[in-house]
Amino acid sequence: MAEHEHVRVAVIGSGFGGLGAAVRLRREGITDFVVLERASSVGGTWRDNSYPGCACDVPSHLYSFSFAPNPDWPRTFSGQEHIRAYLERVTDTFGLRPHLRFDSEVKRMTWDAERLRWRIETASGDLTADVVVSATGPLSDPKIPDIPGLDSFPGKVFHSARWDHDYDLTGKRVAMIGTGASAIQIVPSIQPKVGRLTLFQRTPAWVMPRVDREISGVERLLHRQLPFTTKARRGLLWGIRELQVQAFTKHPNELGFVEQLAKRNMARAIKDPALRAKLTPDYRIGCKRILLSSTYYPALAQPNVDVVASGLAEVRGSTVVAADGTETEVDAIIFGTGFHVTDMPIAERVVGADGRTLAEHWKDGMQALRGAAAAGFPNWMTIIGPNTGLGNSSMILMIESQLNYMADYLRQLDVLGGRAALDARPSAVHAWNRRVQDRMERTVWNTGGCTSWYLDASGRNTTIWPGTTSEFRRATRRVDLAEYQVLRPAAGTAPDETAPGSSAKKTQEAAA
Repeated sequence: MAEHEHVRVAVIGSGFGGLGAAVRLRREGITDFVVLERASSVGGTWRDNSYPGCACDVPSHLYSFSFAPNPDWPRTFSGQEHIRAYLERVTDTFGLRPHLRFDSEVKRMTWDAERLRWRIETASGDLTADVVVSATGPLSDPKIPDIPGLDSFPGKVFHSARWDHDYDLTGKRVAMIGTGASAIQIVPSIQPKVGRLTLFQRTPAWVMPRVDREISGVERLLHRQLPFTTKARRGLLWGIRELQVQAFTKHPNELGFVEQLAKRNMARAIKDPALRAKLTPDYRIGCKRILLSSTYYPALAQPNVDVVASGLAEVRGSTVVAADGTETEVDAIIFGTGFHVTDMPIAERVVGADGRTLAEHWKDGMQALRGAAAAGFPNWMTIIGPNTGLGNSSMILMIESQLNYMADYLRQLDVLGGRAALDARPSAVHAWNRRVQDRMERTVWNTGGCTSWYLDASGRNTTIWPGTTSEFRRATRRVDLAEYQVLRPAAGTAPDETAPGSSAKKTQEAAA
């Protein structure tokens, strides 16, 4: 990358959000952009998570872009390798390769008030951009808890999102830490080969059967020959999930029936009453993400598996010690402990108009106007921002809604003409966040009696969207200029010169 390159738009990350933004930019006629990727290939979380059994828990035809349908999904719930291959195809189909900058991890982004642009420092050189679209995603930076003695463990340690494929688990004594979406896929995948598997379960999960099957050649041929059938299949999957939303957001007590189905799923595989008691949650289903697996419980019932109903508290040499005092000798520790979701590391690298980082602005909780724009960070927007997550449907739907908002944001800048920037008004951000949090109060995620990764350190739900995907689509269809301050260069500022110490003048302009 040439030093001091300038582009109209810099996209950060090349997962679904980043590639989707790149496609949308090209479809809007914008080609002056780059996609900055810290790794050496595209794929985001579907590149990083390559652990055994990794697959999506959303049906394939819904977990794909509406503008890039794939008639050849091999299974109803496709695996990591198929999703990653899909993203590679999207990259090629839409001509995104020339825009990609691999091995270009963003070190720092600083708002230049004189030039109304972002200064971006990366591992491969510096550049500037009029607009930054941050698509790093909430599932990109693994979280490993601070366990006393872990540094002195003589065996192998890795996170599920950084799987060591060179390490042979055959015959090994393995500790699996966590019972989230990754762990329930890893456990049945490695159970047959390990010598002994000990699952450290701080909180049991609600697990429903995974109704997965191979998509037949006839179905795939039909989807190729008659594209409307793919669209109809996607629409049906979407509609079912839209109808489920009210139970999560307004009537959590209606989920009791679903709990009974989950308990039956467990009872079919787990015959030991003591083990069933360990695995039965004490919170309302849906409070944490409902997990899908038809192999997790059967794996836990195998003689080479132990379930410790307690979290990992300490490591003493090759001995792992649970919070309840249980001690186990192991050769390897695998962490399935999630990601930095409510404290995204990218926020520490973004410096806004007042010289403070986004992390400092968000120290009391993440909030962004319509999940995209943070006050004090002009011409910066995020894909999969605060309160845009889903508990029961496809994040691709939310990403595409945010891409609509991004496209109109850029159109508004064009309409304003000249050098201009949009800065979300604090009052608008607070009003939006207040409405979201008011709606959140009655949801299962807040009332279900659990502690989940949806909640930040203060117990506030800054992750989930408390409504349907169609509601969010309507809310992000257009940019309302009344929610923004329009920034113009200070009088006398030279077009291509920086005047240290001066600042941009904030003026409110009437929306066209």
